[in-house]
Amino acid sequence: MKAMLSTEPGGPETLVLTKMPTPEPKAGDIRIAVKAAGVNFPDTLIIRDRYQIKPPRPFAPGGEISGVVHALGDGVEGFSIGDRVLAVPGVGGFVSHLTTPAARVIKIPDTMPYDEAACFIFTYGTSHYALRDRAALKAGETLLILGAAGGVGAAAIELGKAMGAKVIAAVSSEEKAAFCRRIGADETLIYSREMDRDAQKEMSSNIKQLAGPNGVDVVYDAVGGAYAEPCIRAMAWNGRFLVVGFPAGIPKIPLNLTLLKSCQIVGVFWGAFTMRDPKQHQKYLAELFDLYAKGQIKPQVTASFDLADAGNALEHIANRKALGKVVLTVD
Repeated sequence: MKAMLSTEPGGPETLVLTKMPTPEPKAGDIRIAVKAAGVNFPDTLIIRDRYQIKPPRPFAPGGEISGVVHALGDGVEGFSIGDRVLAVPGVGGFVSHLTTPAARVIKIPDTMPYDEAACFIFTYGTSHYALRDRAALKAGETLLILGAAGGVGAAAIELGKAMGAKVIAAVSSEEKAAFCRRIGADETLIYSREMDRDAQKEMSSNIKQLAGPNGVDVVYDAVGGAYAEPCIRAMAWNGRFLVVGFPAGIPKIPLNLTLLKSCQIVGVFWGAFTMRDPKQHQKYLAELFDLYAKGQIKPQVTASFDLADAGNALEHIANRKALGKVVLTVD
């Protein structure tokens, strides 16, 4: 089999395309012939040893894949050779063949393309858990999404609209704003790439103008850094601020703002949730597949790279050039 391996801490240029023996599935495992692998921001961190999970080297990054069941380990039930599936191994997905526990494998509809399947679980799972569970977003509320043109942000736009919210997409360029409007955002806001105090005040003022006199009910922050405070200043009474990610750095929030707004700062750790409450996770997955079947959500795959070109795919993500989802295709 082929694998893009991280053999030492570093950037995308340190990945090495390697030929390895095809793994045999152990009891309870499934081997998948990989057709596509989703590329996500955590992949850019894990190879630098800057993520919560630090797997032993050598390892392949890649937390989600799709493909065809290739072999079954002893005791596996409910799957057959040739089944179309996706899997969420967490790491190890940038390979031509993946062996993973059957519990992490999900059958996909015949109508679901492999590239969409490989980009489905992480982004929609995170955003659905954030909006439905952590924020309890209600129809008629106003949702502001930071980093709205990225994978989780685009998923949040679609899910926010499916839940009946007014969606404001905050992004860094007109190209990204146009993309967000195309997938359903009601309003867009372009923020400065250099966020000093004056830029923060302008951003907060612009949010208030778009949200209306009551402010923003829910903020979905997948950016962090100096962008967080202006959003909290524009929040509604009893608002919910969702902490999703920090590509711009970890924010420093004046906590007096939470008192003045009577708002909540709520953490979103979807991966830990799936392990702590697997039954609820399965319920939420069923809801997501139902929304997909109804056409209310659809992975926005805008860039595709070959497996051997995984380094450039990670650069594309790290440089914040991605619109929607980026995928690796495996021949």
